[in-house]
Amino acid sequence: MSSWTEFLVARGAKTEADTVLSFGDLTAELEAARDSAVVCDLGPLSTLSVNGPDAAQFLQGQLTNDVLALAPGAWQFGAWCSPKGRMLVNFVLRRTGPEHFELLLPATMLETIRKRLGLFMLRSRVVIEDTSARTVRLGIGGPASSSAVRDAFGDIPTTHQVAETKGAATVALPGARFVAWVDPQRAAKMWERFSVAARPAGFPVWEWLTIRAGVPRITPPTADQYVPQTANWDALEGLSFNKGCYSGQEIVARMQYLGRLKERLVLAHVEASPPQAGARLFSAAFGDQPCGSVVNAATSPAGGADLLAVLQIAARESADVRVGSPDGPVLALLPLPYPVPEAAPPRGRIA
Repeated sequence: MSSWTEFLVARGAKTEADTVLSFGDLTAELEAARDSAVVCDLGPLSTLSVNGPDAAQFLQGQLTNDVLALAPGAWQFGAWCSPKGRMLVNFVLRRTGPEHFELLLPATMLETIRKRLGLFMLRSRVVIEDTSARTVRLGIGGPASSSAVRDAFGDIPTTHQVAETKGAATVALPGARFVAWVDPQRAAKMWERFSVAARPAGFPVWEWLTIRAGVPRITPPTADQYVPQTANWDALEGLSFNKGCYSGQEIVARMQYLGRLKERLVLAHVEASPPQAGARLFSAAFGDQPCGSVVNAATSPAGGADLLAVLQIAARESADVRVGSPDGPVLALLPLPYPVPEAAPPRGRIA
């Protein structure tokens, strides 16, 4: 157990494999996330740095977002796709200097992505390394999270900008959420400061906040499954159609310009335990054939579970979607907190 985890345990954290599951009352923590503010340890999210004179050009040729347009001190959502145009991982990308970048991504994806990215370096002057131990990541979320961040730092970051202050770098994410990368030497003091205005909560609460924000997280069960548009990555500004080539770009462009998008990410609720990532969805309109799959799910403060799923548009319109089997629990669709681009009408091949 790390010294940071020991610190959290001493303050009531219930942990499993260094992940904080709760501070003793998950229901109350979820209600605080819904109604006020929470502070969460984000140990299950790791950091991968890509540094060097060729780092910007290297990432520009790999990622879905326009890395060259990202100024130092700013962040974007991004993703890395397979040659089939399907997302292998998605992340928050910070540019911490002219030649320095850092990805915030699920810890379960880090080593696979680090090794696979390394295969594409060739002669690029780039160093790729796990930098997770250099910071403690804290998540502050909920309707009153802005006040909690302002109380701690004196200000809040503006859209897509990284605020550097008091030994921490902070970004504002969709859905009234903030992430702070904190110097480990200052983490305990920072935690105590946030705890005055925000209730300590386990990582499942952060997962719920992320789901309610409509932001998917690609994990091992769903890696290489979804074209970015089907995961609403275009609506979340993690996908550029104006940059040059990148891994999977041809497939992504065909989906965009030929109007062949048949699936979209949806937000939904089910009166059941949270289904596993990758669980299949069914609709009478598709018979026994799956019509979608769960991306992320978490316990809801209202009971049952909230989830994000990639679902066939035709199934969504049928208003009869079930989880796990054709006679499984009924999925109740909820409105997303952001607009989704209208599907383009199907067109012929690009000449």
